Amino acid sequence: MADRKAFALRLDPALHDAIQRAAAGNLRSTNAEIEVLLREALARRGIRLAPADLPKRGRPPAAS
Repeated sequence: MADRKAFALRLDPALHDAIQRAAAGNLRSTNAEIEVLLREALARRGIRLAPADLPKRGRPPAAS
């Protein structure tokens, strides 16, 4: 798994609340929602990133 960078992000409380509501509607954490929003904004500006290398979620495949 790739290293993740942590940093403090100061947000207007109304903006944070809106992001939390959007995250809940999309069944994501607030952090994941912010990442999606940032990736979408960068893509609109023509900056493409490689897909995030995150571990697969859910049950592991059955052994054969």
